[in-house]
Amino acid sequence: MATANQRGQHAHERGTGPGPEASDLYVLAVQLRRMNGEINRVVHGFAGAHTLHATDIQALAAILDAPEPMTPGRLRRHLGLTSGAVTACVDRLERAGHVRRVRESADRRVVHLHYVPEAREAARRYFRPLADAAVAARAHFDDGELAVVARFLAALNEELSHVVSDDR
Repeated sequence: MATANQRGQHAHERGTGPGPEASDLYVLAVQLRRMNGEINRVVHGFAGAHTLHATDIQALAAILDAPEPMTPGRLRRHLGLTSGAVTACVDRLERAGHVRRVRESADRRVVHLHYVPEAREAARRYFRPLADAAVAARAHFDDGELAVVARFLAALNEELSHVVSDDR
């Protein structure tokens, strides 16, 4: 049985679609799916080890990556969940010791979600092999090539943010 990488290479060799762009796009899609699968494998391992849901891990990443303190409302919009589902998610994360709710504003209705430093450090240790893999892969590219890859991924993420599935 061929691996995803081999199937992508075979598709490239047989040239699916009307021209080289189609086969290159297919190979790129295969590699992006493969990368997504590998990352999800590690993420699901972390979720299982901490008795969390995959959505909880997405929430932790959103809290970690937010440019400003995350609120439950912004988290709800980011994850595309209902208010009740976000409350259940934050409750699980708080019980597991990953986040804490803080009322930092003069408006006591405003709640900010903070990633607990000890939990953040535990996640950093767990996901260190992903960072190491990125460093190892980076060694194969010069700065100009990495700049193109980063621009492509930023553009792809922007486009994907506008995709709405039919079941929403």
